[in-house]
Amino acid sequence: MQSTCDNLTAPPQEEVSDVGAELPFTLAQLKSAIPSYCFNPQNRKSLFYFFLDITVIGILYGGAYFLDYWWLWPIFWLMQGTMFWALFVVGHDCGHGSFSRQKWLNNLIGHLAHTPILVPFHGWRISHRTHHQNTANIDTDESWYPVTESKYRSMPWYEKLFRFHLLLIAYPLYLFKRSPGKKGSHFMPESPLFKPSEKWDIITSTTCCILMVGLLSWLTYEYGWIFLLKYYLGPYVVFVVLLDLVTFLHHTTPEIPWYRGKDWYFLKGALSTIDQDYGLLNRIHHNIGTHVVHHIFLSIPHYHLLAANEAIKPILGDYYRISSQPIWQGFWNAYISCHFVPDAGGKVYYKSKKEL
Repeated sequence: MQSTCDNLTAPPQEEVSDVGAELPFTLAQLKSAIPSYCFNPQNRKSLFYFFLDITVIGILYGGAYFLDYWWLWPIFWLMQGTMFWALFVVGHDCGHGSFSRQKWLNNLIGHLAHTPILVPFHGWRISHRTHHQNTANIDTDESWYPVTESKYRSMPWYEKLFRFHLLLIAYPLYLFKRSPGKKGSHFMPESPLFKPSEKWDIITSTTCCILMVGLLSWLTYEYGWIFLLKYYLGPYVVFVVLLDLVTFLHHTTPEIPWYRGKDWYFLKGALSTIDQDYGLLNRIHHNIGTHVVHHIFLSIPHYHLLAANEAIKPILGDYYRISSQPIWQGFWNAYISCHFVPDAGGKVYYKSKKEL
């Protein structure tokens, strides 16, 4: 049976142990239910989606340049920012190694997809790996994890401003500063995010982003600030909003639990995620809304997520969560209800600041 909520509607994960599991199924049972082809990326198919996104981006740029009507630019920003987000999702597959079995191809396409939107591919890849290995672990998760009540009370006003009120434009700041209570930058090899052996990966990605900033600076010098606003900043802001919105929705709601210490293990944490239906955007942004199965098996390419999801839903039963609300309503409910979790407890839920 499919569960819906009132306010919703490193190593491959399949190798992680389920020691101490109390769930009525195991990772092995879930994996065996999924057709084997779902775990096999196809270079030609993966490259097709990458070049499709690049082609659409090019067509949108060409159309905006030749039409150049003032009323068209906000529409262009919305469409092109959505395509920037789609391109990010292709790089997201590269970061998981689900784009190709060839590491060099994952790294190449990952940089080609992420550098133009100012995401340091390797820095993001490594922190995102940490997120997947520790999903719903209050102490060790990396992305959109809750703060404790005591931390919330002690947070300075500017941290609360960005974390709880400007959250849809917070991603660039996260790349430089990470989340509240954690130190390090995605651009610096000495960041605690990274191992010494990953130094040159971080330097490579940071250098690519610096070169991209240099290109944007040169274009601004040659053609002016209005050119930068029309052709890059507008779409970039839309991309950032979509990235923050989607990641927030998949991990933030009063109905899903967070865990501490021995109460957490991989599969239980992976199930503390939520699928979302983005309507028309589902295909455009490569079914990233099919998020539960992605967290359980990150090695599945985006074009096999739907098939894999259908295969495990009968086994998951009530442990499968999908939003039954419009995106805007789910966001609003989480925005007003999810501020902190209790300081103690092995299994806890979000609480609202009204409960202080």
